Amino acid sequence: MGLFGRKNNESAVATATLPVDPALAALTGEYTIDPSHSSIGFTVRHAMVTNVRGTFAEHEGALKLDGSNPSASTASIDITIASIDTGLGDRDGHLRSGDFFDVEQFPLMSFRSTQAEQLGGDRYRITGDLTIKDVTKPLSIDLEFNGAATDPFGNERVGFEGSTEILRSAWGLTWNAALETGGVLVGDKVKLNFDISAIKNAA
Repeated sequence: MGLFGRKNNESAVATATLPVDPALAALTGEYTIDPSHSSIGFTVRHAMVTNVRGTFAEHEGALKLDGSNPSASTASIDITIASIDTGLGDRDGHLRSGDFFDVEQFPLMSFRSTQAEQLGGDRYRITGDLTIKDVTKPLSIDLEFNGAATDPFGNERVGFEGSTEILRSAWGLTWNAALETGGVLVGDKVKLNFDISAIKNAA
């Protein structure tokens, strides 16, 4: 079941004549991301030999799914950077400092979508603008649609999971330390992971 428009070379007229999938149309609406059942995390290389993983405990966002015009679907999210948790308090404090995120001056990381497309099956790509500190750059996130369901409390839910990779230096996160054996303490490439559950807003 497609949620976002399939990217192809067919004419707009031909596309417009395709019947709307009733199951897809039923998902049309605005959704609020449920932070208690969602996770936003990251993985980065440490000391050239292992990975450090972390999460952002506080975030909020919204989805707008359009069943009659799926490519018009949108997503937005704001992440409270001070909620970063890598399992080590001193490291988290360093990440909050001016060496990295400078949360006193730049408390939020944000994403605003500009395009949605179907890659095939339940795989999708959301493209938009990611802002970290005072730098905004385009970012594409590959996602898998996990399905829709009504939970025991009557909430209509949709779920997605996916990931993307960025170079932290592109957003001005350049702090590092050289290792005696060669290389650097913190890798430049960061993998971002998303596991999203969103609840349909009441009409």
